[in-house]
Amino acid sequence: MSVVLIEKASENLSKNPSEQLSQNLIEQNLNTWIKASWDDFIQIADNPDYAKHKFYYYNGEARVEPMSTGSDHSNDHALVIMAVGIYFSVKGLAINSKDNCSYRKVGSKEVQPDISYYVGDRAQSIPWGTGVVDLDIYSAPDLAIEIANSSWADDVGKKRLMYEDLGVKEYWVIDVKNAEILAFAITDVEGVRGSYRITRSQIIIGLEFALLEEALRLSRENDHGQVTSWLLTQLQKVER
Repeated sequence: MSVVLIEKASENLSKNPSEQLSQNLIEQNLNTWIKASWDDFIQIADNPDYAKHKFYYYNGEARVEPMSTGSDHSNDHALVIMAVGIYFSVKGLAINSKDNCSYRKVGSKEVQPDISYYVGDRAQSIPWGTGVVDLDIYSAPDLAIEIANSSWADDVGKKRLMYEDLGVKEYWVIDVKNAEILAFAITDVEGVRGSYRITRSQIIIGLEFALLEEALRLSRENDHGQVTSWLLTQLQKVER
């Protein structure tokens, strides 16, 4: 966000504690966690002046990330959506994908994964016309994905704990720099949630992460049309 836009957004805010919080989050501490009350966080997260930012809230702390990203991040973001869509089409499975959708547990948590999915008989869980997904009404997505270029440490650390607490079944982090996928299955044993590393998806049956990683590597030297054509060929070979 340019300095001019930041100043204009700041002028639109009333002179209250949340104004200082917004300045700390938006102008000074992008991509860091800072202490904030839920009420102050919501005043910022729901402010249309900051619509081009992503918002997270967990354990009394807020984090803001710029919605605008570089070419590498956006390329992997688009490719993963296409690749997973192709896989579901070939397999004839039900899916609904969400791009930068906000999920909110009022008073305590907010997440905005780069990509998220409802799978199988849960594909139509969120009715048309829903804005921010209220997790006191609807269930969390089956799969959440973060595309990590500069945010790797946070994505595999604190954000992973957030998704565990929210009851997401599976969580992937796409490492843009190394064209790798770090994936976790999330468990719930008598109300105690945790996660462990996996090399194949447990909710997208049969999907090996090695296949998606190869697609990511190929995309470094080939266009997405070529990569998705290659991926489709690989999946059709498996189907025969």
